[in-house]
Amino acid sequence: MTATPVTAAVSPELVEAVRVRLARTGVEPTAAQVAVALRAEKAVYGDAEILAVARALCADLIGAGPLEPLLARPDVTDVLVNGPREVWVDDGTGLRRTSVTFADDGAVRRLAQRLATAAGRRLDDASPYVDARLPGGVRLHAVLPPVAPGGTCISLRLPPRRTFTLTDLVRAGTITPPALPVLTAMVTARLAFLISGGTGTGKTTLLSALLSLADQRERLLLVEDSAELRPLHPHVVRLETRPPNLEGAGEVNLRDLVRQALRMRPDRLVVGEVRGAEVVDLLAALNTGHEGGCGTLHANTAADVPPRLEALGCAAGLTREAVHSQLSAALDAVIHLTRDRKTGRRRIAQVCLLTRASTGLVEAVPALTFTPQGTTHPGPAYEALAHRTTHSPPLDLSLPSAADLDSRP
Repeated sequence: MTATPVTAAVSPELVEAVRVRLARTGVEPTAAQVAVALRAEKAVYGDAEILAVARALCADLIGAGPLEPLLARPDVTDVLVNGPREVWVDDGTGLRRTSVTFADDGAVRRLAQRLATAAGRRLDDASPYVDARLPGGVRLHAVLPPVAPGGTCISLRLPPRRTFTLTDLVRAGTITPPALPVLTAMVTARLAFLISGGTGTGKTTLLSALLSLADQRERLLLVEDSAELRPLHPHVVRLETRPPNLEGAGEVNLRDLVRQALRMRPDRLVVGEVRGAEVVDLLAALNTGHEGGCGTLHANTAADVPPRLEALGCAAGLTREAVHSQLSAALDAVIHLTRDRKTGRRRIAQVCLLTRASTGLVEAVPALTFTPQGTTHPGPAYEALAHRTTHSPPLDLSLPSAADLDSRP
């Protein structure tokens, strides 16, 4: 007897029946148990069909449901769900709407709650939003109605699948060829720097590539909310934050980890994203012999970096004067990234030096500006940048040939 063909879609009634059966038996919803429960519900299916439907049911019961194919694509960095009828992805060319939909908002809510549970967090009417890290490194944010009146919202940020080299980023257009020796010299000279930019501009990708250039004899201490930095380096030590448990205890934040990292003999202290009170300990560390430290920071422009750090430092208890005094001695440069709204292309827009003005406040002074057309313009701080990297390969604004580019490490 030929088994009945199985369509790609799995009916909500079948999913619910399998869910109820698993709940009644109290077994773990593994792939094998889903297949057993499915065969009990639909015994007329053959082995091949049972396996195909079991895979679809596992995605709905213990995976990401209809989002699974999107998460499996190597070019997708973000998956965004705005209620049951809108699912968007960012695959490197900007946001675009997909054809994926959910049966109803209840299905989106169940998915959000299942993902939150997998992360050890609570998501219900009493706690209608969650920000967590899933096993495997995916960052989850979800909001339930009525806080989200249009339906349950899920935001998933996927970790990088691989580490890009600087040459990869040149070929992708993120880095112009004249910027390549500049960035290499900054890392070699152990300048302390921040990579700034908006969400999705490629800050973490660029930082990973730059850290891969660090001397292999150095010990890199990475402090992050979730493990996103993946430098190609033989000596990397990672510290990750931990959210509080359901009772509100056990939290380990970035400031805690920065303090611990300083006791672990770091050659380079790296903060994945500076966004809170940890800025105080980071600036203090960079002022006490920890050269070559770096991190990322959300900012609209490079000029906004000092005011942003000032706001974070003042919120953590420092005075404005203290923040700028620490900042002028701690950080050397800012690398600012932008993203084209039409094409989605990420690129370095500016390299700035942090310089203390006559007012006593630190300013980001342009050293190099890179236009969307690919031209490079030296700024007022270019000579100072060249001087700070005097023991590194000389800075060169000439455009290297394709052969030279391919021969770079």
